[in-house]
Amino acid sequence: MSKEDRLAVDAIGKINKNKILLVFPIKNAKEPHSLWSELHPRTKLKWEWDDDGDNRVFEMWSLMKRLSSCKEVVYSKWYMGRATFFSRDIFIAMLNLMGVALQTEPKLTRTAQDLLSELESNSPLSTKELKKITDLRGKDNEPRYNRAMKELFCQLQIIAFGEVDDGAFPSLAVGATKLIYEDLWIEAQNISQKKAQTLVDMAMPTGTQFRKFFDKILANLSKNGSRD
Repeated sequence: MSKEDRLAVDAIGKINKNKILLVFPIKNAKEPHSLWSELHPRTKLKWEWDDDGDNRVFEMWSLMKRLSSCKEVVYSKWYMGRATFFSRDIFIAMLNLMGVALQTEPKLTRTAQDLLSELESNSPLSTKELKKITDLRGKDNEPRYNRAMKELFCQLQIIAFGEVDDGAFPSLAVGATKLIYEDLWIEAQNISQKKAQTLVDMAMPTGTQFRKFFDKILANLSKNGSRD
């Protein structure tokens, strides 16, 4: 087994154990917990991209892209728009509880609805492709696009799934959750709310940063109607 394969297996094990992990810590804080801290305990993250930088940063970046499309774990830009990994079971539980909060159709802005509609027809798509299809290219449309994508990521309606080489730099590919992870989407509809809540309580105890963020999303979904 190669070094990259061993690292991937180790990382998947840690994600499944912790249930939810950021990829990189926020300002080296202990919470929310990160995959970096799991793989490199007591090691501060330093963003060094030159040839003399910490090679582990490059390894983590490559690992993140590799695991994003392996389907053994789920990758999304969830917590505060940051790269986040979920175990499959906690992702199912969160989808279930969000479904309960939504009651019926997801409550989305018009732009988010348009983006989701395209992704539910064809996933995954690169940022460039998605902007072109939805006519959201250009600097003037950037804020509206970013807000809508953040909305979809927060509600777990979309996930990140690998990269697409469509320019000078690889672009993040995104897809509709119900299309890319149809099995998880169906399982989320079939487990009980009680079981889902128990899983969330264990993975994200009340008072933790992840739980505060999740509860805020649920509260907003419960009180806000669909808007333009």
